[in-house]
Formats: sequence, structure tokens, C-alpha cells
Amino acid sequence: MQVFISLGSNLQTPLRQVTQACNTLRQHRDIQLRRCSHWYRSQAVGPPQPDYINGAAELDTSLTPEALLDELQAIEQQQQRERIQHWGPRTLDLDILLYGCDIIATERLTVPHPWMTKRNFVLQPLLDIAPQLVLPNGTSIASLLQTLGNKGLSKLQPGEDIEQR
Repeated sequence: MQVFISLGSNLQTPLRQVTQACNTLRQHRDIQLRRCSHWYRSQAVGPPQPDYINGAAELDTSLTPEALLDELQAIEQQQQRERIQHWGPRTLDLDILLYGCDIIATERLTVPHPWMTKRNFVLQPLLDIAPQLVLPNGTSIASLLQTLGNKGLSKLQPGEDIEQR
């Protein structure tokens, strides 16, 4: 199944955190990492906190949506993710954005991701790796990003990281 995920970090050397997550995904036996986007610096959503580094990845997997969620959360835990504050700072955040054309609404998982259409730091990296991508409802990622714009978002230059607390 073709899956798109988002990656984000704003603690403990964020660029290293997201890069390590991609490497872990690349080595997973049930996941084939197809593409990773460029990395972007973005302003945090939620309480005051450091900026984030965000990106997106395209995967191919035989895992069910909930099994994939379990694997992504295990990777977050390997990188010391703590769930202390809603929308608070984190070492790593991995979210399933799209799982094929499926629409999923369970206690644990909502796909398409409920906030993805409102966040340029999700849409721009998706556009990098899948410029023709459309949501299950037929809306294109490109049109959503055109509406949102790129305010507060900047592409990282090679070797650049963000300051951490």
C-alpha cells in the first residue's frame, strides 16, 4: 500500500532526529521507503516552543494502518518521544497522512490526517515528493498549498539545523 507520512522534530538536534527516523524506516522489513522530501523549518503550532524541522516520506507497506501506526510510535519511542503536552515540543513526531485512498476513522487513527490540509509544513514536503497528489475527496495538495501559502516556512540548506533548547 502506498502511504504518506509526516516527520517533525524540535528537540535534541531536530535534523538528526528526522534523518534517523528515515534511516530506521529504510531498514524496516515491512516498509519500503520510496522518497523523503526536503527538510523545512517551520514555526511551531501550539504553546510557545522552538521551531520545527518538518518533512514527508512516501512508503510502500504491507502493514495494516494500525500496525503501521504501532511501528511509527515505536520509532518515536526509540528516539525518546514523550507525550506530555498536546501540540508541545517533541523529539520526533511521525503521522500517517494518507494510507492509499482509504478513509479511516477509529479511536486511534484518522486518515487522511485531520490537520494536514491546514498546515503548509505538511503540504509543501508532500508536494516535493508527490506533486500530482490528491486527497481521497479529489482535492489536490498543490491547490491547498496555494491557498495556504508558505508563511513561516523555509527550506533548510545543506548542513543547516535549528537551535534547540
